[in-house]
Amino acid sequence: MSAPITHHTIAIAQVILILQGARQRGMDINAILHRAGISPALLDAPLSRVTQAQYATLILALRRVTRDELWGLCGRPLKLGSFVQSTRLLVHCQTLGEALRTGFRFYHLMLDDFIPRMAVDQGVVSVRLVSKGKRDPMLAYAERSFCFFTYGLASWLVARRVPLLDVIYPEADVLYATEAGRLFQAPVRYEPDWIGFRFEARWLDLPVVQNTQSLAEFLQHAPANLLVKYRDQTSLTERIRRLLRRTLAGDLPSLEAVGQSLAMTPQTLRRRLRDEGQGYQSIKDDLRRDVAIEYLGQPELTLLDIANRLGFSEASTFHRAFKGWTGLSPGAYRQTQLGADGAPRAG
Repeated sequence: MSAPITHHTIAIAQVILILQGARQRGMDINAILHRAGISPALLDAPLSRVTQAQYATLILALRRVTRDELWGLCGRPLKLGSFVQSTRLLVHCQTLGEALRTGFRFYHLMLDDFIPRMAVDQGVVSVRLVSKGKRDPMLAYAERSFCFFTYGLASWLVARRVPLLDVIYPEADVLYATEAGRLFQAPVRYEPDWIGFRFEARWLDLPVVQNTQSLAEFLQHAPANLLVKYRDQTSLTERIRRLLRRTLAGDLPSLEAVGQSLAMTPQTLRRRLRDEGQGYQSIKDDLRRDVAIEYLGQPELTLLDIANRLGFSEASTFHRAFKGWTGLSPGAYRQTQLGADGAPRAG
């Protein structure tokens, strides 16, 4: 039997960053968060996390209230309908290369604050955003988001994950490296005034396999599908998460036992995890944290039920661990997730 999929959660810092434009415009941040099923109290807990569904709903809520597809982060709004119009153009392209060039030409007309560009040199494609003015924190987040959704859309068009050589961030964005490496599943390097990503040029010849029929279904689920659909499930980190998820209620296997299951020596396993920017203990902690957050949104489960399902022999041990992961006790976190009637917050 396959293990249930446990999606990665999203750091509250990402929520704070995407709210910058709405906050600068004096909008009611608490009301926007409630629309997404996110408690405003989480903003005061720096280690807290939200689910991918909550973050995707927040994107939609911000788009509605700001009337801007980049959520008020740029000098001029990106008109509503821009994303839909661009995708309608792209599904008629023959190859990924044609789609990227078409999409970038479209956004040259729509964006004032930065320009997306693509260059091919010695068999490597560089996708790069060029800022037109001063790059403040709001513009920086808009650019990082545009990069991520460009990559997700490119993968959807060809119905497979396009493997990246690396992601390039400006040196000023070093604090966001961990999230970038996890989102893009690629190594991050730093260059002055450079934001974008690179991949092998041979992928430009991949055929666009989507059409107007598949586009209609895609748009019903965007942007949530861009957050998760084309994650590399074959990465070592994801394989270990699936393996551990099957035994989460009991004693988790040692690194040596995991190595045996994957036909690797402990030394090879540690090295390959290092290459992915991970460690075995952090994978275990992150998985337990993500599953705990999932369970805390299910009011029928008691805290003791959740502790047992996560392999903790006592609720007090789970309490201490969860507070270390998120800065909140499980009970306090559950109160942020459930309404006064004990039902999950609407999102």
